[in-house]
Amino acid sequence: MPRVLVTTTSFQDTPGAHQKLLESAGFDLVTERGPLPEERMLELAGGFDAFLCGDDAITRAVISKSLPKLKVISKYGIGLDKIDVPAATELGVPVLFTPGVNHTTVAEHTFGLMLAASRNLVVEANHVAAGRWKRITGHDLAGKTLGIVGMGRIAHEVAIRGKAFGMKLIAFAHHWDDAFASSVGLERMKDLGSLLERADIITLHTSFTPATRHMLNAGNFHHIKKGAIIVNTARGELIELKALLAALKSNHLLAYAADVLDEEPPPAGHPLLGLPNVTLTPHIGSRTFESVERQGSCAVENLTRFLAGKPPIAQANKVPARPRRAASFEPTSFEPPK
Repeated sequence: MPRVLVTTTSFQDTPGAHQKLLESAGFDLVTERGPLPEERMLELAGGFDAFLCGDDAITRAVISKSLPKLKVISKYGIGLDKIDVPAATELGVPVLFTPGVNHTTVAEHTFGLMLAASRNLVVEANHVAAGRWKRITGHDLAGKTLGIVGMGRIAHEVAIRGKAFGMKLIAFAHHWDDAFASSVGLERMKDLGSLLERADIITLHTSFTPATRHMLNAGNFHHIKKGAIIVNTARGELIELKALLAALKSNHLLAYAADVLDEEPPPAGHPLLGLPNVTLTPHIGSRTFESVERQGSCAVENLTRFLAGKPPIAQANKVPARPRRAASFEPTSFEPPK
């Protein structure tokens, strides 16, 4: 049977139908606690028919060393920036992923961070836990301008929730959905600078690519309204750390709330740790029992379909078909999201 490396910890740590689906497939399973750096992936490369991965460093070197045994990479989730997809394409390795399974979950977490930052919820809860009855005045969300960067599924769900909170909605995105924008009253900004100037709260929902690296930086931070909040549930590398720190320490920004960092987990001396106007969570935006089960089941279904010689639910690249013997098992019974 195919030998499969499973690295995603939320898949392993959260009981549910996804685990039963994987067990029933009959694979030879090897588990590791990811996300794994390139060094560890290189040590493991060459011994597996498939990766069921999270945010492990799957570089060109890793893929090259994994051949000819490696047949497929099944990503648990939607972010592909840790996988060298062009290299996988060139080397003939399909990359599968799981769109449409966690957008509501991440949107909910986005608003959790937004509320925590605007109402000092973490700070206040810690005061009470320590026996201090210290009350800090916060800010409403109602009536504030929410600036959304991106127009994907998560951005849509954030806009829907922003409308429910009574917020004014603006967005900047290269791809625009006129029908959706009209339905929620979302105004399109001509450029990122225009959004930064108007938004009371800026929330990032765009993929991380070479073009979006440090999209918020020293060159445009001055456009941000004084007293604004930035929420980041996308990728830490979207923001230039030095510029972010300067804006936080000068109180140009009221707060920064994020589920992602440029280094995960962060080293003990990471400069964002311990700042009074920073709220950080450990990349748990899609880590709910419901979302893990959806993502995990979709990732397993992708894998079993592919290895059975059938089309997967979602594939990120197009590669020439390599001759392979179809597996003797049938795909699992996961129903893909509509």
